[in-house]
Amino acid sequence: MRKPERFRHFLNYFTTHFPEPKTELHYGNPYELIVAVVLSAQCTDKRVNQIMPALLEQFPTPAHLALASAEEIFPFIRSVSYPNNKAKHLAGLGRLLVEEFNSEVPSTIEELQRLPGVGRKTANVIVSVIYNQPAMAVDTHVFRVSHRLGLVTQKATTPLAVEKELVHYIPEALIPKAHHWLILHGRYVCVARTPKCAICPLKGFCKYYASHFGKPSAEEKSPDHNVEI
Repeated sequence: MRKPERFRHFLNYFTTHFPEPKTELHYGNPYELIVAVVLSAQCTDKRVNQIMPALLEQFPTPAHLALASAEEIFPFIRSVSYPNNKAKHLAGLGRLLVEEFNSEVPSTIEELQRLPGVGRKTANVIVSVIYNQPAMAVDTHVFRVSHRLGLVTQKATTPLAVEKELVHYIPEALIPKAHHWLILHGRYVCVARTPKCAICPLKGFCKYYASHFGKPSAEEKSPDHNVEI
């Protein structure tokens, strides 16, 4: 199966069955989202959602966070991964938002990456979710699922290479949604250790399934619709 056809099947399925995906992080404004995304690095969204209410009660705005030290932030985030580093990042992030961005979360990837704790993946999440820009954040789920499905080549060995291949084939308007589709599919179906291939609706065009189990029967294949790429 050629790559454009594989992308077409992928997009057809999700636009039909999951047309409005959303991040599982809880947030009410761009400031809350960027704090949550920084905390979510190598940590579950569920854990971040659990600690965010108390953290935001203490530091409800960039101005409040800017006045805090890493030591003051740490008790509120001690249960996430790498809390010491993330406390330092949040303290610096708050100060920079106030001092250089008038307490507003920037809308460009370049400006966002100036903030402590914000790399390209986090910046892509922010511009995609908040500003609906065609940015593809590549985390471990996106990296794994896109390779297994055959959406990207084996030569795409870095997150940036995967990002470039994905955005080349996905229409701009669908890129923010495709980011969530890949993450959620990887989180609940195409899991890392033992993917749930038996219940996967995408196995009809999945390279991983074909290489491990052979081609699915006709009744196993996912329904096809029409989305142009």
